[in-house]
Amino acid sequence: MDPEVVSNFLSEQRENAPEDLQQPFLTIEDYWDRKLWHQLTDVLVNFFNSAASAQQRLPLFRHFILSFAEKINQLKFVSLGLLAASQCSDDQERLSFLGDLATKVNKPVSQDAYVYALAAVADVKLRVQDFAGARKDLDTAESILDNFDSVETEVHAAFYRTNASHYQAKAEFGSYYKNALLYLACIDLKTLTLEDAQSRAYDLSIAALVSDSIYNFGELLLHPILDSLSNTQHSWLRDLLFAFNRGDLNAYNVLEVNIAKAPLLNEHKAFLWQKISLSALTEAVFRRPPHDRAMTFKTISQETKVQPNEIEILIMKALSLGLLKGSIDQVAEIARINWVQPKVLDMKQIDNMRVRLKDWDSSVNSLGNWIEGVGKDVWAA
Repeated sequence: MDPEVVSNFLSEQRENAPEDLQQPFLTIEDYWDRKLWHQLTDVLVNFFNSAASAQQRLPLFRHFILSFAEKINQLKFVSLGLLAASQCSDDQERLSFLGDLATKVNKPVSQDAYVYALAAVADVKLRVQDFAGARKDLDTAESILDNFDSVETEVHAAFYRTNASHYQAKAEFGSYYKNALLYLACIDLKTLTLEDAQSRAYDLSIAALVSDSIYNFGELLLHPILDSLSNTQHSWLRDLLFAFNRGDLNAYNVLEVNIAKAPLLNEHKAFLWQKISLSALTEAVFRRPPHDRAMTFKTISQETKVQPNEIEILIMKALSLGLLKGSIDQVAEIARINWVQPKVLDMKQIDNMRVRLKDWDSSVNSLGNWIEGVGKDVWAA
């Protein structure tokens, strides 16, 4: 590009900029003139990240940055493009803009930037309800990511965020839960607004409860984002998750009145009862020592509040889901359990385990004393 044209363009943009943003234009022109591409990129990123620069992002990107796009870091180039795209008049213009951006960085040496741009394209396609197009772009991005040894966390974050949004739109709760947690693992939670954190915690909680593939909420229960629901109108949802985790039927009965507040939970009310019953069953097994896990159907019915004629189905469901391992004696109506799926423990459950360990320690000591008593002659010999 002709230096005079660039100088005139930047002068014009400087005059149109707010007073506190005029100085960066002199720096931008200086770095461009001296071909200091790295420094120029950093100044542009800082400028674009200023809210006051909104009106000038698109002109600068189209008439200035594109002229030296090949010379700068392609990931930062895409970052500038994404900030510029936020100023497009509508999603159709934005989709065209981002599509061109993705095409421009689709080269062997900049596949990370291509994935970054492709995730943004898929995000816009989701907003215009082109779910098939979004899925195709996300599948392409995922196949590229699978071949990377390492990539910037912002690229992974963009992919997981959009992938989670796709699964949420398609009501695939298990996949949404997984990708939403992976997204949170890629970002600093402090960058989320309180409203965004509460919204994500709410959506994750709902997905965990209604998913037919998630029966262990440990990762969510330990995640700090769940604390954003404390002391809010949705705090009952956090309490409900912990009730499910410990199989607490009494707590569930108290909190059940809130389910009508969440349409998705209300739609899955029958399933939620089955899920809390399974959790109560696994908790009942967990509380027992390994040598005392042969439970009659009657005992299970009392502890899970499930009708006696439905107990066998409940146990078979738990076995098929991998929550328990063992066998069923249909004639004697006894379930013999030899393994229960590990899960996150609350303080009460940890205390129960402490008591069991003390009992085990006491029984080992008693056994040692008995062996010593009956084998005195042998030890003496």
